[in-house]
Amino acid sequence: MDKRSLAQLAQRFREAEQRTEILRQELAVAIQQADADDVTQKDICEATGYTRQQVRRIVLAGETETATEP
Repeated sequence: MDKRSLAQLAQRFREAEQRTEILRQELAVAIQQADADDVTQKDICEATGYTRQQVRRIVLAGETETATEP
């Protein structure tokens, strides 16, 4: 592996991390919307693979953000 190839791979990795963060935020918004639309927590967990605790944290984080907006 040469330096240029390594740098290219590292750049691709950083770009993938950025895309992952964007998708994580989009999924959190979708989970919050599903909760607002009365999708059951069980169904949200099955669809996402998240635990009930993870879903609760995401939903509560969204409620906190909404409560602090002007």
